[in-house]
Amino acid sequence: MTLRPGWPEDAPALAQAIDHEAVVRNLSRVPWPYTIEAAETFLAHWTDTRFLVFEHQGGAVALIGCIGIDTVDSNTHELGYWFTPSAWGKGYATEAGRGVLAAARAAGVRRITSRHAVDNPASGRVLRKLGFRPTGRVEPIWSKGRGCEMPCASFELELGAEDSHPHPEPRLAA
Repeated sequence: MTLRPGWPEDAPALAQAIDHEAVVRNLSRVPWPYTIEAAETFLAHWTDTRFLVFEHQGGAVALIGCIGIDTVDSNTHELGYWFTPSAWGKGYATEAGRGVLAAARAAGVRRITSRHAVDNPASGRVLRKLGFRPTGRVEPIWSKGRGCEMPCASFELELGAEDSHPHPEPRLAA
């Protein structure tokens, strides 16, 4: 698995990887259907805290997801991610999350929040594996993909400089 920034030429692969109703319905800001134009717009507004996730199999490389941390305010950052259905259940979200959290920790980020749709418990399991703790809050969040509000469980993680994970970090490509 490789994490790297998104480039304009990734738009077709990005659109193909995310263009599944089962993916988009669990996201708040992603429209359905997902078009090549939406991918181009997303990539044009790329930040240095987002990464595309690529799978390597038998010499082939395929875009399988996206993960990143957005700044909410000076003290709070939010982890978000999605993976294409063929990548579900393979541990990629947890592995990519560990890499992104290590980069955030190294950059001095100390508090990260996240949330998941309550009808997507697999995402909650990923957050728990990454060390996030449930806050006990469930809040309605507008989902462009669903065209309605979805109840989301909130999580938080306090990162300390001394925190470490015994697992190898994925490669971060430039």
